[in-house]
Amino acid sequence: MLKPKKTRTLPYVVILSIVTLTILVILFSSATSSSTTKEASKVNSLNVTSSFKNGEFIPKKYACEGEDISPELVITGIPENAKTLAIICDDPDAPVGTFVHWVVWNIPVKGTKVVVAENLKKVDKLPDGTRQGYNDFGKVGYNGPCPPKGHGVHHYHFKVYALDTTLDIKGNVKKADLEKAMKGHILAQGEIVGLYERK
Repeated sequence: MLKPKKTRTLPYVVILSIVTLTILVILFSSATSSSTTKEASKVNSLNVTSSFKNGEFIPKKYACEGEDISPELVITGIPENAKTLAIICDDPDAPVGTFVHWVVWNIPVKGTKVVVAENLKKVDKLPDGTRQGYNDFGKVGYNGPCPPKGHGVHHYHFKVYALDTTLDIKGNVKKADLEKAMKGHILAQGEIVGLYERK
């Protein structure tokens, strides 16, 4: 008569090891997730205001139909260890995709508030060290809203970044070049969104 085969069971030590390993994996995943969240939360928020309120229409003065000059921007809440500010203004509603209107960097910071004056000269370097790159009109400095007539309301994002350094970027600088140079140096950021439509 054949004896029934005995079912082998895992030794207690092996089971304990598997349970311990599982717990360690869960704890490691939780710690990594927490670390990532903390890293993302290190970037503070800036308060950005202008002559128009967030979500309101931009005065014609700052558009191609008007004087086409840059608006004043008032930035507050700047971290104490910030060295410079950078600005990117773009329009994600353009028919060709996101259209860049302004690329600015190395705006000097002295304190927790900076006022970027209205009508910055359209040159690559200003007396205070502020630099301006090329927009998607192929020009240096600011060129305002100029959406196609009848294309509806466009949204213009004036994005401001507080940086821990002065950037050294050479050549015909565009938005992508500035974004690349800013990586790892952003202490805080904020934006104001203005609307414009040509009927």
